[in-house]
Amino acid sequence: MAAPVRKGEELELRVDSLAYGGSGVTRHDGFVVFVRGGVPGDAVRARITKVKRGFAEGVVTEIVARSPARVPAPCRHFGVCGGCRFQDLAYDMQVSEKERQVRDALVRIGRFEEPPLEPIVPAASVFGYRNKLEYSFTTTEDGVDLGFHRAGRWDEVIGIDECLLTTDVGNAIRLAVRDWAREERLAAYDQETGQGYLRHLVVREGRNTGQALVVLVTAPGERFETGYLVDVLRRFPEVRSIHWAINDTPAEQTNLPTRLLWGDEAIEEEILGLRFRVRPSAFLQTNTEMAARLYELAREYARLSGSENVYDLYCGTGTIGLALAADAQTVWGLEISEEAVACAIENAELNAIENVRFYAGNVGQTVEELREQAGEPDVVVVDPPRAGLAGKALRRTGALGAGRIVYVSCNPTTLASDLQVLRDEYGYELERCRPVDMFPHTPHVESVSALTLRR
Repeated sequence: MAAPVRKGEELELRVDSLAYGGSGVTRHDGFVVFVRGGVPGDAVRARITKVKRGFAEGVVTEIVARSPARVPAPCRHFGVCGGCRFQDLAYDMQVSEKERQVRDALVRIGRFEEPPLEPIVPAASVFGYRNKLEYSFTTTEDGVDLGFHRAGRWDEVIGIDECLLTTDVGNAIRLAVRDWAREERLAAYDQETGQGYLRHLVVREGRNTGQALVVLVTAPGERFETGYLVDVLRRFPEVRSIHWAINDTPAEQTNLPTRLLWGDEAIEEEILGLRFRVRPSAFLQTNTEMAARLYELAREYARLSGSENVYDLYCGTGTIGLALAADAQTVWGLEISEEAVACAIENAELNAIENVRFYAGNVGQTVEELREQAGEPDVVVVDPPRAGLAGKALRRTGALGAGRIVYVSCNPTTLASDLQVLRDEYGYELERCRPVDMFPHTPHVESVSALTLRR
C-alpha cells in the first residue's frame, strides 16, 4: 500500500508528542509523519522531505497555531545555532516528554506491558549547566569568531556572543580567545577548502573546584606566539591548565594529543565528595550537578551492603565505580580506552580508594578474562555508549549471572532492546527504571535501571 504523502508535499498537521531525537510526532490519515521544528500542541504546515514504508519526515514551514507550551526562547541565537532544540518549549513539558519517550521505548521495543518507571529527575539547573563546551572557529564580517554549527548544517559555523549553557567564566574565556585571534590576525580553518589555521577551542570547568582547562586546536604549524596566548588566558584566575593540539586531518575532532603550554596537566572536579582529575580528553559527564544525582541513583539501585563483588563495565575514568566502592567489598572496572583506565587508576589513588581495580579491554571480548581473575560478580554496573550493549557484550553480560544488574543508559531505544534480551534470554526482571534529565533543551535523556535475576 502506497504512503498517503509525497516528497515535497506540504500538509497541515497537528503535533501530538515528541519522538526520541526531538522531532514532533504527527499523523496524516493515520500515517506517522515526524516533523522537525514542531512541539506538542502546535498546528503546523510542514514540507515532506523523506517518505519511507512506515513513516515520513518533514520540516515545519509555518506554525499555524502555537502550542500553549511554547515559551519565549531566552537565547539570542536560538533557532540559528544547532546547540539547543527546545528553549521555546516549557521545561515541565520537556521533562514530561522525555519521561514518556523512555516509557514508550520500554513498551514498544522492550515489550514491557507496564514498565516499573519512576518519575523523571528534572535538571537542577536549566541553564548554565555544562562543564565542557567545544567551539568552532569561523569567519564573519567582524573577523574571526567562535561559535557552533548552524542548525542542520555541518559546513557552516555561526559566531555567538553568549551561550546560556555555560558559565560567565566560560563565555568570557571564549570572547578573550576570539579577541586574541583577531588581534593576531589568524584565519579560521575552512572545512570545505581545507585552508586556514584556527579550528576549535575547548573549555572545561571544574564546577565544584573553580578550576578551568583550555585547549586550542589548530591546523599544523606554529603560527602564533604561545606565550602571548598564555598571558591572555592567565588573566582568568580560574584557568589552571592551557593546552595546544594539532589536527592535521579534514575530520572535525578535538580528542587529540596535546602539548601543555602552561600550568598543570589536568584540573580537578569534585562529585559526591570524591575528587576526579580532568585531563583534556578525559570523559566526564558534562553536567556536574546531575552527574552526582545519576551516581546516587546507581548507588541506590545497586543496593550494596559491603560484601559484594562489583563489576563496573564501560567504567570510563572510574567515576561510578569509585562512587560505589565505599559500599562494596571490591569493584572491578573494565574499559576499552587505555587512557581512560589510566585516569581511573589515578582517580582511585587521588581518593585513597584501595578496593578498586581497573583494566583496559573490550567488554565483549575480555569480560571472561576478568571473571577468571575477579571471581563471580554479585552486581554488574554497565554504562555503555549510545549503541548499548551490542552483540557479544550483551550476551556475555547476561551470561555472567550476577544477581543484580544496574544499567545506566543514554539511549532509551537501545536500553529497551537490551533489557528485552536480558529478560527473555537470561531471566532478568526489570525492577526499577528512572529517567534523568542531564541536558535541558536537547533531545537527550539518561536513565538508570535495576534488574534482578529470577532464581
